[in-house]
Amino acid sequence: MRCRRTVRGNAVLEMALVLPVLLLLAFGTVEFGYYFYVRSNLQGAAREGARAAIVASATNADVTSAVAAAMNACGLQNSGYSVSLNPPNVGSAAAGTAITVTVECTWGAVGIRPLQLISAGKILRGTAVMRKED
Repeated sequence: MRCRRTVRGNAVLEMALVLPVLLLLAFGTVEFGYYFYVRSNLQGAAREGARAAIVASATNADVTSAVAAAMNACGLQNSGYSVSLNPPNVGSAAAGTAITVTVECTWGAVGIRPLQLISAGKILRGTAVMRKED
């Protein structure tokens, strides 16, 4: 009988030592996975904004609505994101001009931070560059 008690006690002790490490790995994987998911969606939203900006009749409102639609589709509509355009007025850009659309937000506004491995002030950015059509 005495042997069985020590074996059970060893199993509990081993679990108590290994469980925190496994939980850290699991939550760290979730946090970094969500980070890359958000970053990919920002890049996709910037690409959609650039696609809307290169049309000959495009306006800045078209760009921001395309970005907003992409952000709504991935569930990041309330993330406090910002959209910047270069040149600032896509409607007056000449054909062949490179138009840059940048969408950015801070990780603290969108992130799942169970372990807080990524700083809340980290800026996530998606950028797309396309040429204006004729």
